[in-house]
Amino acid sequence: MHEIKARLKEIKALAEQGVKKVDLPAKKDEIKRLNEEMQEETFWNDSDHAQEISRKAANLDKLIKTWEGLFEEIEELIGLLPEISPEKDPQAAEEFRQMVDALEKNWRKLEIFTFLGGKYDENNAILNIHAGTGGTDAQDFAEMLMRMYLRYAERMGFEALVLDKSDGEEAGVKSCVLALRGQFAYGYLKGEAGVHRLVRLSPFNAKGTRETSFVLVEVLPEIHRSQQVHISSDDLKIDVFRAGGKGGQSVNTTDSAVRITHLPTGLVVSCQNERSQLQNKEQAMTILNARLVNLMEKQQAKELSDLKGATTEIAWGNQIRSYVLHPYKMVKDHRTGYEESNPDAVLDGELDGFIEAELKKV
Repeated sequence: MHEIKARLKEIKALAEQGVKKVDLPAKKDEIKRLNEEMQEETFWNDSDHAQEISRKAANLDKLIKTWEGLFEEIEELIGLLPEISPEKDPQAAEEFRQMVDALEKNWRKLEIFTFLGGKYDENNAILNIHAGTGGTDAQDFAEMLMRMYLRYAERMGFEALVLDKSDGEEAGVKSCVLALRGQFAYGYLKGEAGVHRLVRLSPFNAKGTRETSFVLVEVLPEIHRSQQVHISSDDLKIDVFRAGGKGGQSVNTTDSAVRITHLPTGLVVSCQNERSQLQNKEQAMTILNARLVNLMEKQQAKELSDLKGATTEIAWGNQIRSYVLHPYKMVKDHRTGYEESNPDAVLDGELDGFIEAELKKV
């Protein structure tokens, strides 16, 4: 059992380093402060703020309990180690080995949290997906990526909403906006931002030739109210229009969709997911806040007035990942070198390997 003992010792050492990296004592102090705030009589006077604080406290509590559970499991297995004898009871020894394998797997999942210390990593994520060069093939690829991220959200237990979608003429989507809501959704998905490239035999080409198409994915953190910037109503142009759709009974027959233009930067956002114009406006303002904060970070601007006009140019030569379906099968991330040989699984939302490699990249 020397090998098992060494593995347990290594897992414990790595977990102790992880606790220092995430500063668990500071998180315990923070949740204590949040709980005290939630006990105040006036706490629910501001329901939006109260919901934000409650959600943050719940996420912190879940994270702390997960770390504590890991250490309890480690200590339990270390305590059982002297009782395990492969010579006397090979079956018990094999079951113990499997328990250590499961522990190591749990640690590897939790280890990812040690790489999520960014300013907005704990926030929800907003994904903007835009079809680029490649015509109908690119629009179909954009829909494939939309489904990939929705499947990933489902696997992670995130709430997923399609806030806006513009369908292609023949197939796929020209663009769409997704909201993925869950603990560390932005932290996990921020590395997905960039140009994605697909190589395959085109199902839309009568000759069945090999085609290359490109899709741009933009990933933004959903900005909490306490992190939002002040946007003057004078800087906004708000248009309402009838939500689009494929037809049928579910088509919205009222002007409930909302498009908001931020005049100083030229940023345009829209939302048509909700049936209420007010709800669509709120969702659109959430997206606009995210894009403005992202633009401020990129331009290192301290005030909205310092922002330059937003660039709309997309450099298709800077792809971050290639999905090759012909003449061989492979998905490769060009930043980390990580690759997998099963594109179907990746496009079905199995992104853990790519996300982990990007987070661990030095």
